[in-house]
Formats: sequence, C-alpha cells, structure tokens
Amino acid sequence: MTTSLRGRDLLSVADLSADEVRQAFGTAVALKAEFRATRRHAVPSLPGRTLAMLFQKPSLRTRVTFEAGMAQLGGHAIYLTHDVVLGARESVRDVARNLERFVDGIVVRTGPHEVALELAAHAAIPVINGLTLREHPCQAMADVFTMQERFGRLEGLVVAFVGDGNNVYHSLALLGASLGMEVRLAHPAGYAPNDRIVARARELAAASGGRLTFGHDPVEAVRGAAVVYTDAWTSMGQEAETEERRDAFAGFTVDDALLDAAGTDVVAMHCLPAHRGEEITSAVMDGPRSLIWEQSENRLHVQKALLVEILGGTEAA
Repeated sequence: MTTSLRGRDLLSVADLSADEVRQAFGTAVALKAEFRATRRHAVPSLPGRTLAMLFQKPSLRTRVTFEAGMAQLGGHAIYLTHDVVLGARESVRDVARNLERFVDGIVVRTGPHEVALELAAHAAIPVINGLTLREHPCQAMADVFTMQERFGRLEGLVVAFVGDGNNVYHSLALLGASLGMEVRLAHPAGYAPNDRIVARARELAAASGGRLTFGHDPVEAVRGAAVVYTDAWTSMGQEAETEERRDAFAGFTVDDALLDAAGTDVVAMHCLPAHRGEEITSAVMDGPRSLIWEQSENRLHVQKALLVEILGGTEAA
C-alpha cells in the first residue's frame, strides 16, 4: 500500500502508521547509501525549499542534522532562536501565520508540547516536532532505524530503556509498540512515564503484537535485551533537580556489568548529550558494544528522509 506524508505535520511518532515508518526508512536507506558514497546527492530532492527552525532549547544534533540536511537536499534552513520568543514577543498563532507565507515547513524545538500543537493548528505548512517535553519523534525514528540496520528486523526485538520515563522514552515506546517490538523500562520510583502516552503505546502494541513492561530493577529489565538504551538523568530545564536526581538514579548507570547481564549480542544506545560517569560510562560509550555514534549519524539520514517525504514535490497521479 502506497502512503504519503506530503504536507503533513509530524508532532508525534503515533502520527505515523507502521507502513509510513517503513516508507520513510526506505527513503533513508537510499539517501544514506548515496551520501556515504559521494558526500553528495546527484539530484537534490528539495531545490529551492526553505525550512524555518524555531529553537527555544539548545541543540547540537537536531540543529546540525536539519540544517545540513536541507543544504544537502538543495534547500535552505533558517535558524531562529532569540529572534522569536513564542507566546511572549509574539503569539504562537501570529508566528504561524507569518511563517506559512515565508517558508515551506517549520521545525519547532520547545518545552510545552502544546506550543507545537498550536503552531501546527495555525500554520498551513507542515510542522515537525524537533523536541518537546512530551516527545522527541525524530530521535525515536533515527533510533529504531539504527536498530533495524543492526539487527535486520524489528518485530520481537527487545529494547530495555534504563532511566527516566521522559520524552525520549515516550517516543521510543510509541514507535516500538507500533512496530511489534518489546520495549521495557526500568526507572526509579517517582520517575514513571506519562500515563496517557503509556495507554496509547499499549493500544499500538495490542494491534502489532508488541509489548511494554515496567519495573525498578535495571538488571532484570536488561536480561535478554538486544538494546540497552539510556538518557541523561537531568534534562534541560531540570537543573535545579540535579542532586536529587543523582540520588534517585544511583544504581541505574549503564556500565559493562549491566551489558553483561543482558547477553552476548547486546548494544548500548544513548540519544546524547551524555553525562559520562552518570547514566553511562565512557567504557561503554567508546567500547565495542556502543551503537551511539551510528545512532547519532542516522539523525541526519532519517530526518532528510522525513523532509523529502513531507516537503517533496507532488506525486504523480
């Protein structure tokens, strides 16, 4: 069945069907192979297209991969940070109505998920979620693409997320559930994921044959897992909780001993930035079982695929 993301928003991975995810992955495979071979695309897919990047949170990977990706595809990205203070200097609605007349699409990286929803509701052009406190869909897409590359399959693959039930976990759980994966979470008491996200992920898992599990013991969670995934204990905006979180997450560090408990073929993943020695050790990050740098590179290829699918020319009838 042919699907199309042309002109659509991407605010949550739950916006995508399994077929649409697979289609985007197919596009990413082709783009990655060509770029790896020549560092160029012979026929750029987005000539003359323009992307506004509304970033109210710091970024390395999201900014560089979207900005470089647009350039590599023949388009242009405009980075907006202090120029636009959504809801303060100018209402979200007014920003949307201006930008829809200037550019072809918007990537928004902000705090409240409601800001991304409002921007999409008022903009007649596609809006892509580059991170909110609720979800990080582009990260999850790159993560699962990386798992598919490594293992050649997704259905039944076991991923153990060790740490906070945060936005990265939310998107990974939703996407993994829709593709028939088993997504486990080991978290300290008080750091569980959003109930509504979990309920939606359970619905997706029931339809796909996927599975979600939860617990407080990292060793138990990783047994038999193909992937052990972690994220920073203290994310942007939570700096005041740093010491409290270090205490709560003691024992949740992904180290070689925890990987050994998982099994022989396990790999470690981290969305970055990492706090080496806290949620993950340098020995794991830089070791032979790390998939982190491939995971990071794939942000570029998967986001380029999403841009092509969403902003590309009209399909033939």
